[in-house]
Amino acid sequence: MELHIRFEGRKGLADQLYQQLRAGIDSGHLAAGTQLPPTRLLAEQLGVSRKTVAEAYSRLTYDNLLSGVVGRGTFITPRQPIRGNDAAAIPLAAADTLERWRQRATVLARRALDAPSRYDFIGGASSKAQFPYDQWRSCMNHALRRSQRHTERQFAAQGLPELREAIAHHVAFTRGVQCSPADVLVCNGAQQALDLIARVLVEPGCKVAMEDPGYPPARQLFLALGANVQSVPVDDQGLCVEQIEDGTRLIYVTPSHQFPLGMPMSEQRRQALLARAAALGALIIEDDYDCEFRYQGPAAEALQRLDRQGLVAYVGTFSKTLLPELRLGYAVLPPAVLQAACVAKHLSDWHSPSLQQWALARFISEGHLNKHIRRCHDIYSARRERILARLAGDLSPWFDAVPASAGFHLSALAKPGVDVELLINLARKVEVGLYSLAPFFSDAPVRPGLLLGFGAIELLDIDPALDRVRDTLQSLS
Repeated sequence: MELHIRFEGRKGLADQLYQQLRAGIDSGHLAAGTQLPPTRLLAEQLGVSRKTVAEAYSRLTYDNLLSGVVGRGTFITPRQPIRGNDAAAIPLAAADTLERWRQRATVLARRALDAPSRYDFIGGASSKAQFPYDQWRSCMNHALRRSQRHTERQFAAQGLPELREAIAHHVAFTRGVQCSPADVLVCNGAQQALDLIARVLVEPGCKVAMEDPGYPPARQLFLALGANVQSVPVDDQGLCVEQIEDGTRLIYVTPSHQFPLGMPMSEQRRQALLARAAALGALIIEDDYDCEFRYQGPAAEALQRLDRQGLVAYVGTFSKTLLPELRLGYAVLPPAVLQAACVAKHLSDWHSPSLQQWALARFISEGHLNKHIRRCHDIYSARRERILARLAGDLSPWFDAVPASAGFHLSALAKPGVDVELLINLARKVEVGLYSLAPFFSDAPVRPGLLLGFGAIELLDIDPALDRVRDTLQSLS
């Protein structure tokens, strides 16, 4: 690697070299541990004498900015870079807009930055220990071989045909979704699917309805696009459809496993929602984020299956089913929305990573995904039953479980007198990560309680963790 050094004139060359190297080290552009060229080689590259380079190196070594290792060479010494004066920056004309975006950070984004507790009931996280790494590695090797043989430089924004076909078969088999590969759009996680749908439907001032409590990243996304977001309350049957306002353009729901409370939307309420959407000409986003895992009773049909008028956009993800690092999701879109969403996808990032698409297509087609779901189902079911037993047992004086039959989290509503926020803070001190329901409420009165995820906590850790929660509650009582 050649260093970029620019001399002005032919006087004081050693000093000029010293100053430029020092500036690069101070700014961090020349990173700690970087090996500098030998004096003879750098002198030849710069067209100066070796003595000039040696003098500059010697001064930098004296300043403790360089260190020599016998037999290896000269390296930049680790140190803190000197930052420029931020006060000299010119305020941007878009400062107010930037501040509004900074305020869009959700509780889920902030929570991801917290150090995990020894016993962590975080929601939305799956068990990495169950992921079939050997099978995935084999599928990635297949993808690399496909890449070697692939001669085209561009890929369709909608996604690779083989992955769209695999997704269409999977959602038809597991969730009863009615679609063909032509209806599927591959995305970077479900969040991008929400963004693309909203981007082509939402304009500043238009009405968007969503559940309250609900999924904060969806709410913040709609608000960021300028929507007038209506918070629609939920009851034990799901979204209160009759409260959706006239003029609503987009409706966001989680009908199979309401987020965060967990109850499914009743059949009567589903039919009412479809009828209301038809009357409004509104599109429904059905976020089916974790319903491959169902523990009791017959599986509720996807809302999309009941749709006969092209009103439902079905959104799913593999980040929760498999690994969050995959960042692959999908949307099954009605014809009226699909083409516009594909254009938005192309303008956003051209297409999702092709290597991972090839690998996932093979992973699904070889049956590894369904095997993984069946294996994890038994594991998650045992964890869920253990938490429910504790909530019905020694934790019953303080909490009531919300009935839920799917997913890998459940909610527990606090009984009068329980200070949930204080409990969470005290539990953190005894290495138990608990999470409040409060941040998921917007306009509806907050129902104090806990969101208890069981995807990332091992079965044998549940009782020791809940023992500490019980002891903390007893001390508060």
